[in-house]
Amino acid sequence: MYAVIGAGPMGLAVARNLDRQGIAFTGFELHSDVGGLWDIDNPHSTMYETAHLISSKTTTEFAEFPMPRGVATYPRHDAMCRYFRSYARHFDLMRHYEFSTRVIGMKRDGDGWLVTTESGGRQQTRRFAGVLIASGTLHHPNMPRFEGAFSGTLMHAADYRSPSQLTGKRVLVVGCGNSGADIAVDAVHHAASVDISVRRGYYFIPKFIFGKPTDTLGGKLKLPRRLKQVLDSLLVRAVMGKPSQYGLPDPDYRMYESHPVMNSLILHHIGQGDIGPRGDIARLDGSGVVFTDGRRGEYDLILLATGYKLDYPFIDRSELNWPQQAGAPRLYLNVFHPDHDNLFMMGMIEAAGLGWEGRNKQAELAALYIRGLAEGVPAAARLKEVKARLATERIDGGYAYLDLERMAYYVHKDSYRAAVASHADELRRQLGSVTPGAARINHRVEVQP
Repeated sequence: MYAVIGAGPMGLAVARNLDRQGIAFTGFELHSDVGGLWDIDNPHSTMYETAHLISSKTTTEFAEFPMPRGVATYPRHDAMCRYFRSYARHFDLMRHYEFSTRVIGMKRDGDGWLVTTESGGRQQTRRFAGVLIASGTLHHPNMPRFEGAFSGTLMHAADYRSPSQLTGKRVLVVGCGNSGADIAVDAVHHAASVDISVRRGYYFIPKFIFGKPTDTLGGKLKLPRRLKQVLDSLLVRAVMGKPSQYGLPDPDYRMYESHPVMNSLILHHIGQGDIGPRGDIARLDGSGVVFTDGRRGEYDLILLATGYKLDYPFIDRSELNWPQQAGAPRLYLNVFHPDHDNLFMMGMIEAAGLGWEGRNKQAELAALYIRGLAEGVPAAARLKEVKARLATERIDGGYAYLDLERMAYYVHKDSYRAAVASHADELRRQLGSVTPGAARINHRVEVQP
């Protein structure tokens, strides 16, 4: 019996693939329903009312479970939540889960894991053959430190739910990633004034070009990396202009070496004077903020759209092959531990255009590997050797990703999916097309008081 932690979309993909391969498992979910952060009613969600998917539905959906035709090209969070719940019902996945259950500890026990959970004030420890962690990457806010003190409200985007929180306030948004851009645009229609503090340059990409979702253009034409970077950046510049034309810094790196911002409205509102571009913060000073260029602004609310740190509080980071100074665990394909065959990190991955189908393929490979080890096929032995040797190798496709914590688990989509497909195809061929019964890969669960 295996344990799956999380019933967000990644956890559901893991559950679906374990079930397909006949691998018995129990899932644990902190909330009372599936959907993860896409369920805005989940008290542990970091979702906000105006949030939409930043990739189009056709590049994001599960291949075997397309989104309904009536769903918008870039669905809102509630449509995504309904989609994931429909997925769970369709494949009968909820029966595997224990809901309103928090995993509070994991400890290695010989060739298995002791997993301690808490539900309704009651703790329980059970032994599992292995664990697949799918608890998400957007839970623990990254809180930068500033010199000085601020007398107004200082909050992280994790606590932002509704534009009503900004009504009548002088707002400074810090950070211009996708959430920061979204929130700044929200603030235009509710706040008394809006500024945005931007430390580095970004590539701003519209969601539609020539009337089509931007991420669906050029997919069939595979260009050399450098040529693609040049051509795509020229296209974006032709459509959007340079950030410096709007008072923002231009990127000092090539396109795709950091995650682009899928938002053109932010530039529109800066151009109209609705949002004031500001540089990096030098210090906080009572009700004011002093910027590195010497300018000062007065604010009621500073909203930190400064991202998230990976956080898995229920397991010691040394168990994850996670060096102290590294931004993320060192795992082969961001999934496989170099030394252990019964611990998998699921969904610790970001890539432009990977979508949920890319994550589904990741989950399929993990399930095939578990089954392959149980049945002793050579492809599983080969993957075991490769993951031990290449755990520190990054699947970057030759892109020089920025040395940022949020980019520590970023991969190149095409290179990543090719590597996953190579292993999965080999395992499938050797395992055959017949799905085993659940009893074939099952382990007794031992419960400790």
